Amino acid sequence: MINLGLYLISAIPLLFMIQWASELHAGLLHVDAESVRKEYFSYLANYKLLLIVFNLVPYAALRIMCRRQSES
Repeated sequence: MINLGLYLISAIPLLFMIQWASELHAGLLHVDAESVRKEYFSYLANYKLLLIVFNLVPYAALRIMCRRQSES
């Protein structure tokens, strides 16, 4: 739940303030705003993938294992 909360805390504000945030970070890092937007998308995609791999998959595996033990 903590990782999902962190993902939502970073994704939702970014959706509403993408223009402002990309211009701010582009100015700080001396890159163009379009490449900053691509990096935002890459960051969110990688975080979501890691969230699924390290949180949801083990949870699903444990649920399946517990269900099979209770049937035995």
